[in-house]
Amino acid sequence: MTAASRSVRVTTPFCKIALLPMSLPNEEITERKAILLFYQEAESDKFVKYDRYLKRLVRPLYNLTHHRRKKTGYGVCCEMLTRALEQAGWTVRLNDYATARRHPDYPVGLIGGPELIERWTLPNPAVLGPALYDHPMLAPHLMEDPRFRIYLLSSQWIHDFYSRYYGAACAQWYAGIDTTEWPDTKAHAKDVDFLIYDKIRWNHEQFESSLLKPIQDTLEARGFRVETIRYLFHDHATYRHLLERSRAMVFLCEHETQGIAYQEAMASNVPILAWDNGYWLDPLSRQFEKAMVPASSVPFFSPDCGERFAHWTGFVPALERFLARLPDLKPRQYVREHLSLERSAQIYAGHYFSLLNPRRAAAPEAPAPMRPALSAVLPGAKV
Repeated sequence: MTAASRSVRVTTPFCKIALLPMSLPNEEITERKAILLFYQEAESDKFVKYDRYLKRLVRPLYNLTHHRRKKTGYGVCCEMLTRALEQAGWTVRLNDYATARRHPDYPVGLIGGPELIERWTLPNPAVLGPALYDHPMLAPHLMEDPRFRIYLLSSQWIHDFYSRYYGAACAQWYAGIDTTEWPDTKAHAKDVDFLIYDKIRWNHEQFESSLLKPIQDTLEARGFRVETIRYLFHDHATYRHLLERSRAMVFLCEHETQGIAYQEAMASNVPILAWDNGYWLDPLSRQFEKAMVPASSVPFFSPDCGERFAHWTGFVPALERFLARLPDLKPRQYVREHLSLERSAQIYAGHYFSLLNPRRAAAPEAPAPMRPALSAVLPGAKV
């Protein structure tokens, strides 16, 4: 039995949404109060065939034994989208195949790994993403399927890139940052001058010697207190505690489609000094592209958030500019203005409900308690 043929509602440890009744009243569908989301984590066999199913069983127990990251980016996006929509007043249903099957013309949103798309059998018009495919050439004919109407991308550079393959089906949306969950830490006692967030994903050994270590040595030689945290090797509690202790962050990542971790730091009012090399360095780029693809590691950014440098040779000048402006930087204000949960919900709902009538340009009003006007324009620094 495939996931799409089940009539039960599935929950996952990555997207914690309360269980709801098995089906929605018809009035919730006709009055556009419901948003049907379908989520499946990306899975693969590691050691032997079908061991992915064993990993499902043991992962919750294993997660109790370590302090590494327990949620994937797919799961975080699903959770943040759900939170935004529910706070805006919509009813969110996760993996409610029964309701979707009973209303084949009603939209659905598909989030997660490629397996979700590859096993999808329902006829509903669909908003795809975020996530799904790491490169459009992994599914070059995806948007030729008449069910798949919109493909969501989380920032300007990735939208521009995917549009070369999927055309007008591409649209923008971002996961809103909850500034209540990530409060202002500026008034906290600070015993760390620079938190270095090491999210170097490819050629780590090479970049460790040519970028990370020289940055650490330069900061320590100037008398700054430095802590380093590496992507995948920490959980949210550890990260949150380090942000409370830190005056600033050095963010090292080849590129980000959104960059939730550095945005959580900005929400905490921790200014960012970012390595922004300007190109997409994923090995998939070399596999499918003849030319370098423009990209950014901080696609949502402004001078109020901090400074950027493209290469190691530019680090010290960027550091000098950063230190001179540090007392006046206001990254939290940027997050509140450009990455709010409220606006995230408006944009997603606008795309979602446009599928009820493809000719309709505007989104329906949000249900009580909030009835904002839709703004479909996203901020984002182009490279």
